[in-house]
Amino acid sequence: MKTIKIILAGPRGRMGKEAVELIHRTEHFELVACIDRMNDGKKIAEIEGFPAIDALVYSDPRKCFQSVAADVLIDLTTPEIGKIHTKLALEYGVRPVVGTTGFNEVELAELTELAEEKKTGVIIAPNFAVGAILMMKFAQMAAKHLEDVEIIELHHDRKLDAPSGTALKTAELISSTRKAKQQGNPDEVEQLEGARGAQTKDGIRIHSVRLPGLVAHQEVMFGGEGQSLTIKHDSYNRASFMSGVKLAVETVMTLDVLVYGLENIIE
Repeated sequence: MKTIKIILAGPRGRMGKEAVELIHRTEHFELVACIDRMNDGKKIAEIEGFPAIDALVYSDPRKCFQSVAADVLIDLTTPEIGKIHTKLALEYGVRPVVGTTGFNEVELAELTELAEEKKTGVIIAPNFAVGAILMMKFAQMAAKHLEDVEIIELHHDRKLDAPSGTALKTAELISSTRKAKQQGNPDEVEQLEGARGAQTKDGIRIHSVRLPGLVAHQEVMFGGEGQSLTIKHDSYNRASFMSGVKLAVETVMTLDVLVYGLENIIE
């Protein structure tokens, strides 16, 4: 299999460190550079806690893309930085695999157009855990039969965006099979603003929890006459996301369009 040359943005984060290990142990992956605001000019091997890899760290992402020949960018940074890196990668013909959430509909439309213009594949995945993708698919199926639904997503307290990209993607998939409905008592009153959570335009309630000790967890709760159904997924560590990252890197090499959501490439 052809070696896939990878630039990694965000190597010092918890996901980033797992991604470095994934690339290092995958025979047909090669880490050729990292983008990070610290350690400019150092080799990854020179940074404590990282494997013996000679890839250089660049603080300037444009300089990185200009200096290094790469096939794929894995971006595991923050929403705002991830958006900049994705556009820059496309400019240089590098295929982005983005685990950063927070892209709105306008930004996704712009990136979709740019990917088609450049004929370069992009995968943006709100969640790389295969179990989470199955949870979303099962919720989409259940919504055909149980139309009252609320989503509770729980993450660590360092997460920047709320609701999570996974929750928003789940709501989007549910809305594709469920008619819009305003849930709860039509005369209900929030004694404390936000008590009923956020509400999508289709009437799906989303509740976000942020606590130390959590990683990534979500429950999709359906209610019907005399019954309830809860579909739940838990990620207990960042290693749970790496099988999805690997699949996305291999798949993006075959694409010339933008794909949003791992459920669109998983069989």
